[in-house]
Amino acid sequence: QVQLVESGGGLVQAGGSLRLSCAASGRTFSSVAMGWFRQAPGKEGEFVAAINWSGSRTYYSDSVKGRFTISRDNAKNTVYLQMNSLKPEDTAVYFCAAPSGPTVYLVSFEPHYWGQGTQVTVSA
Repeated sequence: QVQLVESGGGLVQAGGSLRLSCAASGRTFSSVAMGWFRQAPGKEGEFVAAINWSGSRTYYSDSVKGRFTISRDNAKNTVYLQMNSLKPEDTAVYFCAAPSGPTVYLVSFEPHYWGQGTQVTVSA
C-alpha cells in the first residue's frame, strides 16, 4: 500500500515557476517508478512526466518537455515536479501517482495509487 500527498500548488503568472512535491509513505517507494498527471476542467486526465526508481531515467509529455523537470529523493520518499515557463494552459489539478509494481518502460507507466491532487492556476 502506498499513500501519496501532493503539495506546492498555487496561483502564478504566466512565465513563472512552481515546484510540486509528493510525499509517499510505504516501504516500496524507492523501488518503483513515479509519475505526475494533470486534469484541467472539462478535460480528460493527461500524463505529464515519469521517473524510474533510481532517478536515472525520465520521460515527459511533449506539452511540458523542456519546461518541466521531474526528480526524486528516495531518502525523503519524495518526488518533485519543477515547473518553469508556465502557461495558462498548464492550469489543472496535478496528481502524483505510483504503479502497483515494476515499470519496465516509462512510456508505459500505469498509475495505480493516486494522491489527492494540488491545484495549479496560471494567469495570463
